[in-house]
Amino acid sequence: MLEARNLTLHYGGSQILHGIDIDARPGAVVCVMGNNGVGKTSLLALLAGRHPRSGGTIRLDGRELGRVSAQQMARMGVGYVPQGRAIFPMLTVRENMETGFACLPRAERRIPDEIFDSFPVLAEMAHRRGGDLSGGQQQQLAIARALITRPRLLLLDEPTEGIQPNIIAQIGRVIAALRDRGDMAIVLVEQYFDFAWDLGDDFLVLERGRAVAQGPKARLRREDLHARLAGHAAA
Repeated sequence: MLEARNLTLHYGGSQILHGIDIDARPGAVVCVMGNNGVGKTSLLALLAGRHPRSGGTIRLDGRELGRVSAQQMARMGVGYVPQGRAIFPMLTVRENMETGFACLPRAERRIPDEIFDSFPVLAEMAHRRGGDLSGGQQQQLAIARALITRPRLLLLDEPTEGIQPNIIAQIGRVIAALRDRGDMAIVLVEQYFDFAWDLGDDFLVLERGRAVAQGPKARLRREDLHARLAGHAAA
């Protein structure tokens, strides 16, 4: 679904990403890990079309992409759940979800039943303003909004950040169900190690914008990966 090679990214005169390779295949979760400030969010924003890459190539479903906008990426089947959720606080829950209609043909502009099956609280609070929801409820809303766009590639940026344990577990079940459906590739940026390890099929660890560990779970030892991340945090 996604093949990216030698990605580089600059903000002004600062280089943020250095030669990153990442693949994401349907029916699998790629976990991007690392401490704050290493380029994880920048990588997802680049893949979502939010930041133009400085170099490298991106193929989506076999098609090589030039410089495309976030709107074009969404129309091509890339769903993006940003860090911090970015819901519209003055819109209702339903109106927030309906913003996902923008990249869909008119005939497909509806909220599928499975959205409310996955996140029942959104049905209960459909007419409440997004800003009145708890952090966990807002995260469910942000994921639901992305799923309404019918993505083939789903990018999730730290969905457990600041969320209570019961909602973390619920979000984990939803991600696992999407993965097991087999028709969606998922890239998950996450610092909560146990959550990432349980869901991940492939891993990419960043440090200072460079890949320092990468590969399928079958080739990685849990203890080594955890120690590497803990060591970077301590440093």
